[in-house]
Amino acid sequence: MRVDHPISLAGTATTKGYMSGFANEFATEAVPCALPAGQNSPQRAPLGLYAEQLSGTAFTMPRAEMRRTWLYRVRPSAAQPAFRSLEHIAIDAGFERASPNRLRWDPHPAPTVATDLIDGLAPIATTCLAPHDGVTAYRYAANRSMERVFYSADGEWLFVPHEGRHRFVTECGVLELGPGEICVIPRGMKFRLELHDDMAKGYICENHGAELRLPDLGPIGSNGLANPRDFLTPVAAFEEKGPTTLVAKFDGTLWQTELGHSPLDVVAWHGNNAPYKYDLFRFNAIGTISYDHPDPSIYTVLTSPSAVRGLANVDFVIFPPRWLVAENTFRPPWYHRNLMNELMGLVTGVYDAKADGFVPGGVSLHPRMSAHGPDARTTERAEAAPLEPHRIEGTMAFMFETHALFRPSAFPGFNATVQPDYDSCWDGLEGRFRRDAR
Repeated sequence: MRVDHPISLAGTATTKGYMSGFANEFATEAVPCALPAGQNSPQRAPLGLYAEQLSGTAFTMPRAEMRRTWLYRVRPSAAQPAFRSLEHIAIDAGFERASPNRLRWDPHPAPTVATDLIDGLAPIATTCLAPHDGVTAYRYAANRSMERVFYSADGEWLFVPHEGRHRFVTECGVLELGPGEICVIPRGMKFRLELHDDMAKGYICENHGAELRLPDLGPIGSNGLANPRDFLTPVAAFEEKGPTTLVAKFDGTLWQTELGHSPLDVVAWHGNNAPYKYDLFRFNAIGTISYDHPDPSIYTVLTSPSAVRGLANVDFVIFPPRWLVAENTFRPPWYHRNLMNELMGLVTGVYDAKADGFVPGGVSLHPRMSAHGPDARTTERAEAAPLEPHRIEGTMAFMFETHALFRPSAFPGFNATVQPDYDSCWDGLEGRFRRDAR
């Protein structure tokens, strides 16, 4: 197993360096000699630091699935007062019943008052709130950097921004990203989101189940889809500053406590339970070069398996720029009914299955076995298009696909963005069967 061991600038949270790879064992220190040699938890850690392990999986998981990182920090996380409940109007609103109805929402309005990531969270839908199963999807809109620090005990967070440059300051270091990139923060990892621009917007998938990982390639072979080398993990960086509010998400609600210091004080770390980023435009899309439209699973970036082999807890699927060359084939996604539940969003451009009504920041939900597919205008254009090589440019759509039913948010502010006439996009798909047609 390869171990990367870069050294960052001492005592700074502004280090810009990354370790490349996915699910490797990494080691990094912000101050020379901060990492102990040969023993994870020595009697006295180097430089007066405290040794602390962050376990993302159970201790007895198979070695290949184990996620854990040793943190060597200025103060142990245990040195904190009790949490108290923190109200949040959108999160506390709960969720509606699941239904077979197809739904689509307009983008959430931008905040008009000072709003950080926590204030700007708007739940979309959840499958369940069990501690080790399901997902919850959110949108967020923030116009100020966080001064608070946050972690979720309920699951890892997959960020999909569609507006603004983001700077995630985490216990393991700093990740910079913007639209077209994603960031995954492990369950329990503390972080702060800082803004480089006036506004930051995006989507979040909170994964309550098995940790996201690269899908197996099967017959595709050893190359294709998301390449492990393109996933980037931060080098160690730490900060020493005054009082900090720490917010936790626990069992579906928010809690907070006050610390006399910053909890982002990890001077060195080693392990594989760390935040990472990925540029979606590096995805190596695979498709047909003869005929027929491939299943959307061919565009899976990350997957979280369920207890049933082959049935994902959640797949993160994208629809990136790509060539379409199939012959004698209807090229947009075909009409279908599916065992899985599909929650879609748009980062940039236009989604090739819809002529209008679906824009960056918008959301659509197609529940299990609810029929869907391209709208009438898209179908008409696709059937009349010349079958010549065509490149889809300037787009990036994605899907959180899960076997579990989504229950939409009951928050009135979210419901105000629902498109009541979404079903009408399929108007005009008239019966045209002719028994004597040739």
